[in-house]
Amino acid sequence: MTTETNENQQLDHLFSNSAARLDRWRDLNAKAQTWAAEARSGKSGSGAAPVQEALAELRPMENYFAYPGVRLLRTLDDRIADGDAMGTARLILRMSNALLSGSYRYDEGEWDAAEESSGEGPDRTPPGLAGSYARRPYFEALFVSPAPAARAAAISREIRELRRHDDTLIYEPVMVGSVEDALLATILNGKLEAVVIYDGIPIPSKHDAPLLRNFLSVYQHLDTTVDAPREIGVTLARMIANIRPELDIYLLTDRKVEQLAGDPAASAIRRVFYEVEEPMEVHLNILEGVRDRQSTPHFDNLKHYADKPISTFHALPIARGKSIIKSNWIRDFGEFYGLNLFLAETSATTGGLDSMLEPTGNIKVAQEKFARAVGADHVFFVTNGTSTSNKMVYQAVTKPGDIVIVDRNCHKSHHYGMVLSGAQPLYVEAFPMTEYSMYGAVPLRTVKQALLDLKAEGRLDKVAMVTLTNCTFDGHIYNTRRVMAECLAIKPDLIFLWDEAWFGFARWSPFLRMRTAMGAAAALEEWRDDPKAQEAWDAQCGELGEDLDPKDPRLLDRVLVPNPQAMRIRVYETDSVHKSMSSLRQGSIVAVRDEDYEHHVSAFREAVFIHASTSPNAQIIASLDIARRQMELEGYELVMRAIEVALAIRREVAKHPLISKYFSVLGADKMIPEEFRASGFTDFLAPGTNWLTAAKALKDDEFCLDPTRLTLVCGTAGYDGTAFKNLLASRYNIQLNKTSRNSVLLQSNINNTRSDVASLIKVLLEISEDIEKRLKESGEGGRAAFAEKVRSLMEDVPNLPNFSQFHDGYRDDPGSTTPEGNMRTAFFAAYNEDDCEYLPLASTELDHRLEAGPALVSANFVIPYPPGFPIMVPGQIIDAHTIEFMRKLDVKEIHGYNAARGIKLIKPSAIGS
Repeated sequence: MTTETNENQQLDHLFSNSAARLDRWRDLNAKAQTWAAEARSGKSGSGAAPVQEALAELRPMENYFAYPGVRLLRTLDDRIADGDAMGTARLILRMSNALLSGSYRYDEGEWDAAEESSGEGPDRTPPGLAGSYARRPYFEALFVSPAPAARAAAISREIRELRRHDDTLIYEPVMVGSVEDALLATILNGKLEAVVIYDGIPIPSKHDAPLLRNFLSVYQHLDTTVDAPREIGVTLARMIANIRPELDIYLLTDRKVEQLAGDPAASAIRRVFYEVEEPMEVHLNILEGVRDRQSTPHFDNLKHYADKPISTFHALPIARGKSIIKSNWIRDFGEFYGLNLFLAETSATTGGLDSMLEPTGNIKVAQEKFARAVGADHVFFVTNGTSTSNKMVYQAVTKPGDIVIVDRNCHKSHHYGMVLSGAQPLYVEAFPMTEYSMYGAVPLRTVKQALLDLKAEGRLDKVAMVTLTNCTFDGHIYNTRRVMAECLAIKPDLIFLWDEAWFGFARWSPFLRMRTAMGAAAALEEWRDDPKAQEAWDAQCGELGEDLDPKDPRLLDRVLVPNPQAMRIRVYETDSVHKSMSSLRQGSIVAVRDEDYEHHVSAFREAVFIHASTSPNAQIIASLDIARRQMELEGYELVMRAIEVALAIRREVAKHPLISKYFSVLGADKMIPEEFRASGFTDFLAPGTNWLTAAKALKDDEFCLDPTRLTLVCGTAGYDGTAFKNLLASRYNIQLNKTSRNSVLLQSNINNTRSDVASLIKVLLEISEDIEKRLKESGEGGRAAFAEKVRSLMEDVPNLPNFSQFHDGYRDDPGSTTPEGNMRTAFFAAYNEDDCEYLPLASTELDHRLEAGPALVSANFVIPYPPGFPIMVPGQIIDAHTIEFMRKLDVKEIHGYNAARGIKLIKPSAIGS
């Protein structure tokens, strides 16, 4: 198959198959229009040959989609064979436009082969899409059957005849006949919502797909060269669920269905049918499964509530909107947002509504649906952002004196969460990217070293949790499964908190899901249940002993295996749903997959009461409900498109001769040190890279990059990050929210389109042309000044400060060699202003204290933006590196620092008192 065999195929087309397909249709349309133009002018040209070649390349992919289908493609073949250039061009243009606009999903005329649709006739395909019926959501269902290809059309017809006037959804069948074809359809067709598998199908596809076969062999352990066992349906269901877990899968078999339904191996299958049963049951189950995902309990109920004639006597004047719509002065507020916003506002939790603090009704069901969607045991909605989600977890699972191993560069909510819970941070450092004034992620070796040091001191029991940011603001993704497995090998009951504020969308990418907290937790559970896990543990015991010696140098350099009998899977994931899905701002979740959660049920309940508002915004809750619905039904395709947008930006910036002179997007080779890229992966668009090499990096490397996050270097264009961000916003209406000294962060999401790519490239070109013009006009002096500006931004960069240490006065055991500290005590010590002092950043006294003492001890958090994390925390000894960094900072926003007064310190006399 062309999309698989072409080693030079653009990687964006393999990460985003919908874009690949549309690009091929555009190419086919262009060639058809050229042929038609030749026919109209009477000039000789290439004729039908280019159209036939383009169609031949496209046709294999079309086997996996319902539209345009066999009839329209057969009509197209007939027109080409008849030499009808005009008719061919018209039909291709119509089909191409229907695919681009999606009109085929609701306009039945798009399925008709005739130029003018009469609306009559028994051969219209598919019936019931529009006409007298109300518009219904459209999807496609995959039928994997061993029936001969000649029977496919008849089977499709039989499936369509099952449709009823009362069906609220409508679907078209896609027929395939092998395991490989089923997997190709699953990967390529984002419109699929259900899969029906008949046992007894063969494995190989009729198309040549060597990369897919390599992938199946290495990652799915499927030998495509042997005959398929009769029971291949269960194996196929598992593989499809690994790629797209949101799909409903049904199995039709002539085996003992009662036993199969209770087999854990068949857990991916929604329902098992005896093969000769009534086809209508299969049809109804397909519709019911999709309706279950389509259902949004809270939002549906909120719409119903808004339709009721309700009189409100509670403290929310804005409810029902009368105080706004009838106002002489704020009526425009209601006109701007619309009446439904206010009709759906309430502070009541009765009359069919529900309480978010103690949900028992529709909110409870909505949270359960979200848990299913992300692979969690529990999900809790949060309406004031992931900052609150993080604090809830700390409040629930840690207590005063617990040690938390935490990335020093994590979001400030983690630091404040430990202040609130009393947990003591043991900060671990990420690898620096000094050239770009940013940090990466924390090496696993560093985390293991911290655990082993604590074990060596006999204090491993004090460690409650490991907290890491996945992915980081700049796109560094951890190998979450490996991190958790190796840490559990040292302490088998560790809790993990993965801050995935920016990574919620990754659940719906088969490439990225394995790197999410919930995806890794599921993989660890599966590994633990495999007999090979015990074999691996026994082999490790034979080499290293059952109780790992923390002084053994081999432990840091080799992959450690946890004891499958002792390990506990205790994973918490916080997602800013609003950052990557269609949720209103501050919509967030806490996802829980903790086998010992019952130990924390009461504490988690209290954490919710402490941090959640007693007046949560019903619209934010509804948007969380809707975000889940969208991602379960179209998230796979939307995420592919977001990745394609990001890769298109990378490609266009890199290949443009002028833009690339001043701007560049950093690849993995610039963002991740080579030692963490065992696969050798360098960039998504590097020559010779295909989707399998990218998948290998995502599977095996210690760190990889989120393809949707792009670090655009602007220092080479003479702009610091803040200035370039302001230029884009003020002059070009382009918004972004993260900068460094010499770069800005661009990110694509499910909202972006290729038009956005075109807009950005046009702006970068205009800026590049302006630079060229200014340099030409300014002469040698101007060019020298520009070169110096670039040098200062790209070379004269401050060293990034690491965490120094906590003052002994804020350490429970000053004699220990591990660096955790009692940050909570220092934080509240600074509440007494008499115990604090201020020293100006440029003062000589500050320099004297750095050299001669007494120690400078920070009284609060100091957080510059960028880099956006605390460079000082309460109780920390401030060293010369941190002061040097502060003095070189040229950013305007520094939280916790008052330039007029200076750095706030705890007086030496007050330390530890």
